[in-house]
Amino acid sequence: MGDIQEDTKWRELYVLTEHWKSDLLFYKDDLRFLHHLLDKYVIWITKEENLELVKGLQKSLHELKLVVESLLEQIAEHQKNLGLLVTLANMYKEKEANQTHAQLEERFATFVKDFRENRKELFRLSDYIIDSEEMANIFND
Repeated sequence: MGDIQEDTKWRELYVLTEHWKSDLLFYKDDLRFLHHLLDKYVIWITKEENLELVKGLQKSLHELKLVVESLLEQIAEHQKNLGLLVTLANMYKEKEANQTHAQLEERFATFVKDFRENRKELFRLSDYIIDSEEMANIFND
């Protein structure tokens, strides 16, 4: 079995990936809500230009959803392998575990950045569309 310091390292990485999973599940729910929001209010849009903007945003939300699902699967596999490192020495190569973790960390950070940009764009477009469609009157009635 590996030494205590290595076991601690793998346990810490495992805990970190648990945080990633928790965050991703939150983002997944948020994406579902944002997509629902777009679907609910798209019926009020009359200008073709605004419909195209919304369609682009819907596509972007769908792509982010696919990234979340992929990351969740990869993190689950990585966690399984980290668990093996803690319990069974040499079942999973240390170098491979470190590389996988670094790649997942980078993909997670990129996803969070893309998610935040997408969310800002949704709110920016919502303001623009409400103003340009004069939808404010509809929602204030």
